[in-house]
Amino acid sequence: MLQNQKNIRIWIDADGCPVVKETVYVAREYSIPVTLVKNHGVYLESDYATIITVETSSDAADFYILTHMNPGDIVVTQDNGLCAMVLSKKGHCIDQNGKIITEDQIDFLLQSRHISRKERMQNQRGPKFKKREDRDNLLFTKSLKKLLREIIS
Repeated sequence: MLQNQKNIRIWIDADGCPVVKETVYVAREYSIPVTLVKNHGVYLESDYATIITVETSSDAADFYILTHMNPGDIVVTQDNGLCAMVLSKKGHCIDQNGKIITEDQIDFLLQSRHISRKERMQNQRGPKFKKREDRDNLLFTKSLKKLLREIIS
């Protein structure tokens, strides 16, 4: 186990996040503090993570995370807009599928998000999400551990 000598924290944009349990498990293994940021409509409990409840407005969790995170912290989110802001603050982003988002990718991801939103608004296509499987959680866990090893070592 690597020590968290850089005092990083993991932040989870917890509204609808399917990997809260996996993230907390890995964070505990590496002795890294975790903060779950959720709105009033989401019930979560943890004997390890700090849980912050924000108002129900659409970006309240995002703004809380951005206001309180430090450079080097990790944010778990599926929101590419939040990722862009985290990266601008020298943080690290990983999505629920274990994809580590970097500065090199964020412009493309934001453009894709914009195009998809326009298509949804024009009813050209809707989101098609496949059912989450155990292997998806394993891939996320493996990727999060890899990111932590890169940051901590």
